[in-house]
Amino acid sequence: MIIVMKHQATPGDIKLVTDKVTDAGLQVHISEGSQVTIIGVVGDKSKLNSDFISSLPCVEKLVPVTETYKLANKMFHTSPSVIDLGNCQIGGKDLIVMAGPCAIESKEQLFASADSVKAGGATVLRGGAYKPRTSPYSFQGLEEQGLLYMLEAKKRTGLSIVCEVTSIHAVNAAVNYVDILQVGARNMQNFELLKAVGKTNLPVLLKRGLCATIDEWLNAAEYIMSEGNQNVILCERGIRTYETATRNTLDISAIPVIKSKSHLPIIVDPSHASGKKPYIPALSKAAIAAGADGLMIEVHPNPKEALSDGPQSLNPEEFKNLMNELKAIAEACGRTLSCV
Repeated sequence: MIIVMKHQATPGDIKLVTDKVTDAGLQVHISEGSQVTIIGVVGDKSKLNSDFISSLPCVEKLVPVTETYKLANKMFHTSPSVIDLGNCQIGGKDLIVMAGPCAIESKEQLFASADSVKAGGATVLRGGAYKPRTSPYSFQGLEEQGLLYMLEAKKRTGLSIVCEVTSIHAVNAAVNYVDILQVGARNMQNFELLKAVGKTNLPVLLKRGLCATIDEWLNAAEYIMSEGNQNVILCERGIRTYETATRNTLDISAIPVIKSKSHLPIIVDPSHASGKKPYIPALSKAAIAAGADGLMIEVHPNPKEALSDGPQSLNPEEFKNLMNELKAIAEACGRTLSCV
């Protein structure tokens, strides 16, 4: 439920209402706009005297929220959320690009990747230190040693860094190194992991599950936010369908749907969506045109020798060319491609 305050409501009026809500054992989330203040209510509404609240002269109306997700709901937070990373912001006018290798293989490979994606215009370096692979015999990542290389790459380039975490153990290590914690598609409904990243103060990049609906995806975000961490970035990376021409099917429609339902920023991963690098430029352009707040693109110094996802990785020259092409698309959409 949300409580819409009247335009002339004073700070004292707002405090009166929030005190009544919290006294009933419920949580409040205040969103102050230029014209109106909205108080979001989370918890068992049967404990709240709604008739009394609605009768207050400072209250315009009570509006029920039928969706099970509340904090991620646009009704609770009417303006788009902007996540500040220090060197860039996600969700504002600027479009951000996260780029780098699927897996951190060595210091030399990561540094070469970091230098090339910065030269191409990326603002965030991506790299996997923990790799949840389909086969237990595939390369699983360098773990904390990889995180150390990420931190060194950040100091070297000024790029923010994002790394996937696959367990609570990984979260406890990664918070000491990275700027963004990534929850991968396979872990979108790993609720204990979602709670763990929700207890940190780092932004969380939440990828959509392989077969997840948008409401399931937003409820996963709600798990994170309900633990106190409001800095969630959604990532559409394709869903599993009957189509075999691509690795997954990129759901472009998810972008405007999310924009209509939630205040959270959304980026797109065309690399995992397609699984094939020839399709990445077109999908990247389509994502920006549809309103995405950024992209996550896999870039490797030598994709043919990559230990993970080589067929969907661009080389540095291909990435640079794509970034130059994206600038025109961004400008046509009234956005700016952010660069370090």
